[in-house]
Amino acid sequence: MLRWIVILLVLALVAGFLGFGGIAGAATDIARILFWVFIILFVLGLIFGRRRGF
Repeated sequence: MLRWIVILLVLALVAGFLGFGGIAGAATDIARILFWVFIILFVLGLIFGRRRGF
């Protein structure tokens, strides 16, 4: 999921540099949503993940 975030942010930077503001904004919004989904899933994985004792 982090790979998609990085790809979309690079796409947004390139599109913004070339003057495609709408595409850049959309890619940035999608990357932002994916970032928060990743953070939420990561925290839930830490909380509810398998706990291995010693």
